[in-house]
Amino acid sequence: MTVLVVTNDFPPRQGGIETFVRSLCDELPEVVVYTSREPGDAAYDATLPFPVVRDRSSMLLPTARVTKRAVQVMREYGADRVLFGAAAPLGLMGPALRRAGARTIVAMTHGHETWWAGVPGARRALRRIGDAADTVTTVSSWCEEQIVPALSPAAAGRVRRLTPGVDSTRFTPGCGGEQVRKGLGLEGVPVVACVSRLIRRKGQDTLIRAWPRVRRSVPGATLLLVGGGPDREYLEELAVSTGVSDAVVFTGPVPWADLPPYVDAADVFAMPCRTRRFGLEPEALGIVTLEASATGKPVVVGDSGGASDTVLHGTTGYLVDPYNPAAVGARLSELLANTRHCEALGAAGRKWVEDEWAWSRSGAVLRDLLGV
Repeated sequence: MTVLVVTNDFPPRQGGIETFVRSLCDELPEVVVYTSREPGDAAYDATLPFPVVRDRSSMLLPTARVTKRAVQVMREYGADRVLFGAAAPLGLMGPALRRAGARTIVAMTHGHETWWAGVPGARRALRRIGDAADTVTTVSSWCEEQIVPALSPAAAGRVRRLTPGVDSTRFTPGCGGEQVRKGLGLEGVPVVACVSRLIRRKGQDTLIRAWPRVRRSVPGATLLLVGGGPDREYLEELAVSTGVSDAVVFTGPVPWADLPPYVDAADVFAMPCRTRRFGLEPEALGIVTLEASATGKPVVVGDSGGASDTVLHGTTGYLVDPYNPAAVGARLSELLANTRHCEALGAAGRKWVEDEWAWSRSGAVLRDLLGV
């Protein structure tokens, strides 16, 4: 009962979906991954306990050639179950893999399928993907609300929730934050950290615009932006123009394996994510928020898409208006000034993640859906 995982989202490429797919592979008894090329992939693949077949292209698309190769991999490794790491567009290969012997097909959806559901041509393709799969999964209640209307009634009845998990043995209070603070010269100062790619949807610019207010309320407060991305130069220029360049620290890209201490370095985690492109680019969930909760940090998250599923408002942290820097700044200032409240929120978040967001729960759901 080998599972063929077909995906573009796989390390060493970094991102939330990549982490999700990779971690699910550890929850399956027998797995082979068919994915795209990525710089550094050979060295990474050599560390894995299961085979990875890399295509010659840097992006898999459901072309005749890629479909033929997927069938070959499935037959070579004796796979009879298929997991599409992201349903659109690779799930369009479902009928061909079914004819080749796939007994069970599960297609995972994330944030980008929500805009497929809203665009006429893409909507029809998503419907075909749903009809070809035994199960379509969604990562949040919001994503399910957006995707289900695009599916046929039969496929809609087979939708199930499959959320990512958190390794609370890696993301744990005291997992190295002091060393990170020392290395960055942040000892003894209040720190708000955002751990994410530097892109507009994640809201780092909102944090920078909020920072003058935070600094007036909490002298010495520093904003730690962890990650790389295309907005680095824009954000650096924004920090200069708002007069807070001396209070914003950019780490650049950090490998996923090294992230826990950077989360632990924060007093508060903040990611005021927002929905962009007329509703077509939302935050599907936000696993990093849950990782921050597992590390015992209070979280401040933008109210976008499924991000609300990652915080118990007032209990583990707060949802904020991502388009209101003043309100974001006020909330962060309030938290940084109240250590006991932060500790209570962080402790509640840690317990919630341990109880409700374990990888073992996600793995059990997936194994049941695949029948392995």
